[in-house]
Amino acid sequence: MTSQRYRHLLTEQDGATVRITMNRPKSRNSLSAEHLGELRQAFEAAAETKATGIVLAGAGPVFSSGHDFTDMADRDLAGMRELLRLCESLMRTIHAVPQVVIARVHGLAVAAGCQLVATCDLAVAAESAGFALPGGKGGWFCHTPAVPVARSIGRKRLLEMALTGDPIDAATAERWGLVNQVVPDAELDGAVEALLARATCGSRQAKAVGKQTIYAQLDRPEADAYAIATEVMAATSQTPDARERVRAFLEKRPPAFGA
Repeated sequence: MTSQRYRHLLTEQDGATVRITMNRPKSRNSLSAEHLGELRQAFEAAAETKATGIVLAGAGPVFSSGHDFTDMADRDLAGMRELLRLCESLMRTIHAVPQVVIARVHGLAVAAGCQLVATCDLAVAAESAGFALPGGKGGWFCHTPAVPVARSIGRKRLLEMALTGDPIDAATAERWGLVNQVVPDAELDGAVEALLARATCGSRQAKAVGKQTIYAQLDRPEADAYAIATEVMAATSQTPDARERVRAFLEKRPPAFGA
């Protein structure tokens, strides 16, 4: 993977990690249709690699300021539906890729930028980071960003963010469950690497199925969730990596998983 194929992104693969960096610093990494499309392409390309983790970051002073209003101002209803469905497709792609996806958040993550953070599997934020769904302050509510944010922080906190439009700081985001960890700005990269290392150890295949099954059963009624999880757990018990894990435990040795 190289960054030359993208206009708005920098991408690189460093061993088992693919790094995708939004690179529109002058527009505060706002999400135009072209930018959203490139992000989706980059995640799809990463999914085809042997990488076990993906880091999503932003270049410049902020993580992402959300949708690019210059790309929205002249769109009619059909055009807006097309743009928002593209955004939804990106979010679904982040959930679908087999790798663990971690957001590296600095500065502000606003509206669709906050949506990106909530959609990633994991998130680490610098102490200076802030998060907001500012539509509540104006005439256009943050309907789509609210979808994954609600699933991260719960109804009452989502409504506070969405109705007031007020930003929350990184410590509040951690307390509410929007991010996993908050660290001093100078320690952000190290914290991202450490969490990613812990989250990607073990069988790559088991992790990929595990991630996708969690998203499949999340927010379903308990009986439906158990039906999905039970069938997947039974089926995956027959995989080589699962059998190796059992044998290694019984033989009191470290497991040797396949690639």
